[in-house]
Amino acid sequence: MTPEDQEETQPLLRPLSGSVPRGRRVFLAAFAAALGPLSFGFALGYSSPAIPSLRRAAPPAPRLDDAAASWFGAIVTLGAAAGGVLGGWLVDRAGRKLSLLFCTVPFVTGFAVITASQDVWMLLGGRLLTGLACGIASLVAPVYISEIAYPEVRGLLGSCVQLMVVIGILLAYLAGWVLEWRWLAVLGCVPPSFMLLLMCCVPETPRFLLTQHKRQEALAAMQFLWGPEQGWEEPPVGAEHQGFQLAQLRRPGIYKPFAIGISLMVFQQLSGINAVMFYAETIFEEAKFKNSSLASVIVGVIQVLFTAVAALVMDRAGRRLLLALSGVVMVFSTSAFGAYFKLTQGGPSNSSHVDLLAPVSTEPADASAGLAWLAVGSMCLFIAGFAVGWGPIPWLLMSEIFPLDVKGVATGVCVLTNWLMAFLVTKEFSSLMEVLRPYGAFWLASAFCIVSVLFTLFCVPETKGKTLEQITAHFEGR
Repeated sequence: MTPEDQEETQPLLRPLSGSVPRGRRVFLAAFAAALGPLSFGFALGYSSPAIPSLRRAAPPAPRLDDAAASWFGAIVTLGAAAGGVLGGWLVDRAGRKLSLLFCTVPFVTGFAVITASQDVWMLLGGRLLTGLACGIASLVAPVYISEIAYPEVRGLLGSCVQLMVVIGILLAYLAGWVLEWRWLAVLGCVPPSFMLLLMCCVPETPRFLLTQHKRQEALAAMQFLWGPEQGWEEPPVGAEHQGFQLAQLRRPGIYKPFAIGISLMVFQQLSGINAVMFYAETIFEEAKFKNSSLASVIVGVIQVLFTAVAALVMDRAGRRLLLALSGVVMVFSTSAFGAYFKLTQGGPSNSSHVDLLAPVSTEPADASAGLAWLAVGSMCLFIAGFAVGWGPIPWLLMSEIFPLDVKGVATGVCVLTNWLMAFLVTKEFSSLMEVLRPYGAFWLASAFCIVSVLFTLFCVPETKGKTLEQITAHFEGR
């Protein structure tokens, strides 16, 4: 297929004469889809308050030991990796809307299994199911929102995916203060249940309907989402939806976004976010915060605030600027974090064991507390920097840069990459720090952040203000 042929097959969904759509139902549809990422965030945050509660549980309730607690937190990422593959298959065959409706089933079922758990295996099974739903939601929700949004608000609405994730995490932290693990799981059933109800009231995306040759339904969906039909350019009927074939990887319009999307997901996980979150409670304790759960809430609030800031400025500042700015902030904050651990861990030891969670300071108590506050500042700066760019934008760009005919497979590969990297980083993080020491691990993360900034500047295109068809044309060289 030549670029000229490809141009004819792309549906053209944009207002005439540069007018801005007046429809507001697009915001309702985006909110309905974003309840999936909210559920996803709640499932991720659930383990933080639930694990201490499960460690204290008395028979006949299930009780977690150290090994089981580790798997209780990590198994979600394995389920999500599988969910990314399943979501990539579903999104092209069942459609965007039906895929979102489907992901509510493992969400509710998983939390119901956790609620009814009588042993550790039921707990792990419930977490695996919620992880599967997380993988589907993390893929389908950005795709649905990017395809229903017009260019002027696509950055805002697309960034709300990550915003809802961090709100879900914060909600789990806050609810964990007053609810024990069973009732917390019951609360986890609420967002996907609301999502099921609201998604029944909104249409499938016009672009997907066009690939299925449902032109009248596509126009009706566009009118529902964007406002009255008058003054809109009618989208042409696309060629039959062929799906992905390996031969397509020879086309620049396919392999370029593939390389960018996968690289963005890899850099997101190598940025050091898991390392910083791993140390968050310990750092606050070093700074004399006695309540470790308060530390989690503070981290959650910072994430929500700065992700909201990113959403508000996304369509003005652009994706590349925010990614580069985010990367620079993370370079300095991870470097400062490494310096903190270098200063507090003192000289070399003859012991082969590295106590990763308890830095031994050779400084006086006041100096140690001062260094701890340096670490708190570095951590808050890192989280703010991550939330402004590398948190939301890889997911937003993933939903924007792929052509319709390969979107399911391509986004599935990106989500699979992200969750597998998250699993590997989470499981191997302690081993890495035994080899490199904590300061070496953070300085390695700083190096990855430098590479991510260079990658952004030289390889990532700006997509603000462009239709999805114009972005595809850019990669095809048209």
